Amino acid sequence: MKKISSNSGRLQRKRRVRAKISGTQEKPRLAVFKSLRGIYVQAIDDVAGKTLASANLTEIKNAKNTVEGSKEVGKLLAEKCIAAKITTATYDRAGYRYHGKVKALAEGAREGGLQF
Repeated sequence: MKKISSNSGRLQRKRRVRAKISGTQEKPRLAVFKSLRGIYVQAIDDVAGKTLASANLTEIKNAKNTVEGSKEVGKLLAEKCIAAKITTATYDRAGYRYHGKVKALAEGAREGGLQF
């Protein structure tokens, strides 16, 4: 029996979910990417194919790749979205489990004023 890596399973989940959700100008898709070095998030308008706002760990001074750092990234993205007059969004966790850094990022964005 062939062994499936955890990342290929995540990519399958990502494709399945991505077929169902889409972002617009008024309600963009918040796409999350996690690496071993940081966490990245973008507010994407899929209709026009443009990124409306983005945030990552390197933009925050003295931030570490931890749950607290992810929460700060969420707050930073919320500030940028509110400055661009975006108040609601769709959260696309890209196949990652909703716990740890992915959950903290969503909580930080909610604290910053975004609604999912």
